[in-house]
Amino acid sequence: MNALRRSAVAILATFALSACGAQPGTDTTAAPAPGQSATPTAAARDQLARRGDLPASNRATRPTPTRTTASPRPRTTTASNDASRLRTLPSTTTQVIVVKANGYGTSNGTLQAFGKRNGTWTPAFGSMTAKLGTKGFKDSKVEGDLTTPTGVYSLGGTMYGIAANPGVRYSYHKLVADDWWNENPATAGYNSFFHGADPGGASEALWETDPQYRYFAVINYNIPVRKADPPRGSGIFLHVMVPGRSTAGCVALAESDLVKVLRWLDPAAKPRIVMAPSSELDRY
Repeated sequence: MNALRRSAVAILATFALSACGAQPGTDTTAAPAPGQSATPTAAARDQLARRGDLPASNRATRPTPTRTTASPRPRTTTASNDASRLRTLPSTTTQVIVVKANGYGTSNGTLQAFGKRNGTWTPAFGSMTAKLGTKGFKDSKVEGDLTTPTGVYSLGGTMYGIAANPGVRYSYHKLVADDWWNENPATAGYNSFFHGADPGGASEALWETDPQYRYFAVINYNIPVRKADPPRGSGIFLHVMVPGRSTAGCVALAESDLVKVLRWLDPAAKPRIVMAPSSELDRY
């Protein structure tokens, strides 16, 4: 009889637990101890809010993070010009003259002047029309072949002219009678300025060559002279253009353009002149 009573009590207890909604293994909230409030603590409310068991009005309000899309950075482009293509200029050079043509076989070219500031080459003037040798550019010039030598060259320390000094920053020599450019390969002074009797060969009477030598700068091609057979050539100048005529190998500009360039050139800037077809400038 006692065993039957204990079984009946156990069955009734199970029904009672099922009616309260408690399931085996489920945490239940303990009843408050005597004297304690039945209101949940702040921590408990937080926990309940996270579980979604409190009404929305009682939940802690948290700002919703906003996702911002970074604005794309503007692309910066560096202006490109012919001076920026050059690779072999001395690091101390801050002035460069670029003489170019559309190919090797033309005597029509252009001259551009650039100055370097804060590591960037910028034009000093607009592009100028230039005349080259009758047979255009050549990579391996020889004496008398009427070509303009390609390459990178410094400029002579003295500028010359039949006219008075136009205001250049270099030393200037006003030409007088018996001033020659020695273009005789058989002499010790080949490819240099000479005052005196005619050195022979194809030497030029500088004081008589007008208007070409009204003003000119020496391009240091084959200076100092390198012995070669046949000789590599001489007397390559930047001089005044005769309209409609090519040169024997020099670079020629309109007189006003030439004076502008000669005044701009500064020996302290270690200037260089680069001469080549446009497609070949990257070689230099």
